[in-house]
Amino acid sequence: MNHTKSAGGRITEGVIWKQLLAFFFPILLGTFFQQLYNTVDMVIVGRFVGKEALASVGGSSGQVVNLVVGFFTGLSAGAGVIVSQYYGANDERNLNISIQTAYLFSVLGGILFTVLGISLAPMMLRLMNTPEELMADSAAYLRIYFAGIVFVFIYNIGSGILRSLGDSKRPLYYLIACCLVNIVLDLVMVAGLKLGVPGVAIATVISQAFSAFLVTRALMKSEDIYKLELRKFLFRGSVLRSQLFIGLPGGFQSVMYGLSNIIIQSAINVYGTDTAAAWATVSKLDAVFWMINGAFGISITTFVGQNYGAGKYDRMKKGVWDCLLMHQIFSVAVSAILLIFRVPMFRIFTEDADVIRIGGEIMMVIVPCYVVFSFVEIFSGALRAVGDVIIPMLLTMFGVCLLRIVWIFFAVPFSPSVRMIVMNYPVSWTLTAVLFIVYYLQKKKKWTAVVH
Repeated sequence: MNHTKSAGGRITEGVIWKQLLAFFFPILLGTFFQQLYNTVDMVIVGRFVGKEALASVGGSSGQVVNLVVGFFTGLSAGAGVIVSQYYGANDERNLNISIQTAYLFSVLGGILFTVLGISLAPMMLRLMNTPEELMADSAAYLRIYFAGIVFVFIYNIGSGILRSLGDSKRPLYYLIACCLVNIVLDLVMVAGLKLGVPGVAIATVISQAFSAFLVTRALMKSEDIYKLELRKFLFRGSVLRSQLFIGLPGGFQSVMYGLSNIIIQSAINVYGTDTAAAWATVSKLDAVFWMINGAFGISITTFVGQNYGAGKYDRMKKGVWDCLLMHQIFSVAVSAILLIFRVPMFRIFTEDADVIRIGGEIMMVIVPCYVVFSFVEIFSGALRAVGDVIIPMLLTMFGVCLLRIVWIFFAVPFSPSVRMIVMNYPVSWTLTAVLFIVYYLQKKKKWTAVVH
């Protein structure tokens, strides 16, 4: 086998901030296209079907999808950490066992969630106080989406593996191709065949199957020291346990995020279809920041993981501070753009004046506080990369998730309004950031003691 490094790449040498940015931008663009094909779904149904369809695709059903996909993405992060450490240590045998184990786990997990999602879709929507006029379309969207969720899992685990190996470009190329396929299929299904919300779901599943095929093919055709060989059964229970030890806290953390957001969505739904549509649209504009946030999180986890495997501890610590500073610069810039252009951006989705007004008020509360979350993302990503996952999970579950739930049930009743509901975001972000700053600085001292 030719052990070239043409596709992947080690990030254990060179100028740190340049390497982080070189790795970050393909991830960011990839996440952008991933969000774009979801956003296109909403734009097309909002324009061609109406605001009820807009709320059906991006409201309660969107929260359920985010919950499930977020859980598996957090779970699969454990595989990425293990893979990056073995790659940094140049351990070919364990590297390939880790890849095979993670891939098989994604297939089995996808099948399980298909059965659960199709069966439980109506119940989940009712628990979220989904308006009756949105129930039929929301349930149809969820059931079709879950029918093909195995493709989402395969793509997420495959692209996560490629990124952990230092290859952030090919996942980008595959998402661009997937996005183009989805746009064409959306127009055919909704504007052409008039299939409405189910048509959007069908288009999404087909495009995700295409991206799963591309990432699987890339892993199977690799000429590096890693290779996915489906004919070889390299599954190892011990490797899966290591991946789950790191990944499960992230998965539970994502579930808690999702559950708290579902509770918030339920509170939002009480205010009617206009507010539900505004919130769904805010979540798409809001996604611009979360794309940047997630890309920096993946970048620092991969960077620290590879350098940890290579034993370069000083480089790890400097990378964390460089990445934090860059995250904050990007956060401030995005916040300014979203606030200044919020009305024109809302008009991409809808011309309804009430929806635009409500959405603008929500953004004025949330957007100025994005920069605070940089501490949570960067420090938790760095800690995860060295296997420190339990305490960060507890900090996040308490500071973000539990506080949000307490806020909805105890603070909102004193001053019931949409503004009061969404105030929970800046409050919970700030508290969690403080907790992570204190914890990371303590752990950093211990790393210094070990190194010196």
